[in-house]
Amino acid sequence: MTDTPHTDVLIVGSGIMGSIVARLLRDTDPALRITMVDGGSAIGETPGVHLHDVDDPVLWSRYNEQVVTGIQGMYTGAEVVRDVADSLTDLTPGMFHALAFGEDAEAMPATALAWNAGGMGVHWTAATPWPAGDEVLDFGDPARWAADLDAACRVLAVTPAAIGPTEVGEVVLDVLRRRFDGVGPDDRRPQPMPMAVTPTASGPMRRTAPGTIFPAIATGGDPAFTLATGTLATALTFSDGRVAGARLRRIADGADGAESELLAGAVVVCADALRTPQLLFASGIRPEALGRHLNEHAFITARVLLDLDRFGIDLDDLPLPRVGEFSTDSLWLPHNGAAQPFHGQIMNRTYVDEDGRPLAHSVGLSLLAPIESRPENRLVFSTTETDLAGMPRIGVEFGYSDADRTLIGRALDEVRSLAEEFGAFDAATERALLPPGSSLHQTGTVRAGVADDGTSVCDPDGRVWGFDNLYLAGNGVIPTAMAANVTLTGAVTAVRAARAVAERNAALATY
Repeated sequence: MTDTPHTDVLIVGSGIMGSIVARLLRDTDPALRITMVDGGSAIGETPGVHLHDVDDPVLWSRYNEQVVTGIQGMYTGAEVVRDVADSLTDLTPGMFHALAFGEDAEAMPATALAWNAGGMGVHWTAATPWPAGDEVLDFGDPARWAADLDAACRVLAVTPAAIGPTEVGEVVLDVLRRRFDGVGPDDRRPQPMPMAVTPTASGPMRRTAPGTIFPAIATGGDPAFTLATGTLATALTFSDGRVAGARLRRIADGADGAESELLAGAVVVCADALRTPQLLFASGIRPEALGRHLNEHAFITARVLLDLDRFGIDLDDLPLPRVGEFSTDSLWLPHNGAAQPFHGQIMNRTYVDEDGRPLAHSVGLSLLAPIESRPENRLVFSTTETDLAGMPRIGVEFGYSDADRTLIGRALDEVRSLAEEFGAFDAATERALLPPGSSLHQTGTVRAGVADDGTSVCDPDGRVWGFDNLYLAGNGVIPTAMAANVTLTGAVTAVRAARAVAERNAALATY
């Protein structure tokens, strides 16, 4: 007999991916013992609530002032922060650049880590465009892919047209549709951006977050579920192709750093594209592909004031943003292969004076250019140095190929040409290629594959090669080069991991 605590399933990470795994596992078994651990603590009083929806006016204002750019990398501030804190307990829960966490990330300087309960799921813009073409990871089974994508849309509560189109938004869409007429199929025409939000008649619209996907994260009430925040998983314990559990360290403010072990029937790691491979490396699980194929689309952004005279729009006819929403329209330019390889996210905004009267309307244009998936773009883990959390220090090696640079140049030209469709535009001051890491959409570092041939870390269901009960979920599992926002595709990996764990549990129950 042993006094070591035991759980049926341990989930490492409390973000979108971990919450999906927990939700789907709970749907299959109301009594399944699920433990979720996260090194960060809650932002505010309640874990897993999106900062767009918190009741605290200070937290709400801080988030909305940062998100107004529409650029996720700006959530950590306008400048890349390199100063490393003295200790983890000095960090207020939130997002921090990897550099500030002590990682060697100058090659991808805007890369950020969510150090809070709910992970990136309490910060994200909630854009959920569906993948297509080369982005699709169906592994030769398109029917299963379609079913898994539908399940991901369901748990994320994806709404096809969440913010807009307003009448002015329709004008912007008309320009885009004329420009890209005939480039792709009807369902890939310029359209409203699908978003993981709950529509309301007025006021702010609730964003899907870990605490809405799996409410027990935020409100409790599930006796078979335990959320341990301020608890860092430092290593997985294993032997003979089976994970026994994890070593944990208490690091919450005021904690004494006490270490413990938790046994588990199965483990699902959903930490993120940097910290999932970091935990595997720290555990001695080091397949050849670990950390390799690091990928992130290039981020080109621009903003232009709409020429009202050109489009015959009166100033007083400009749409006003809803209370609690900064943009009037969130629109989508889907990529369509070589003819239109860029994913476009268009977030428009009306500027108003102190009395709330319209002053101008801006069209925010962001193009995301897919980058080649190459093994030399990778994470390298130190065997001698540690980061702020005491984990193996991460070195980031990342660069653009000649083909990448050619495509980025094309995207810069394209965004300039697009902006000029809407108004006077100065490319020198109103257009930028953002530093690598800015999208916060890193992928590929624990990529899935169909064979244990050294080019992947796990199988299509997220099961780590050579292990019976160790699964991975999240953006790092995505093996394809992505143009679009990656969260919906990442959610598919969580759907698959949850199903695989549930099927394993059912099989064991029959013996």
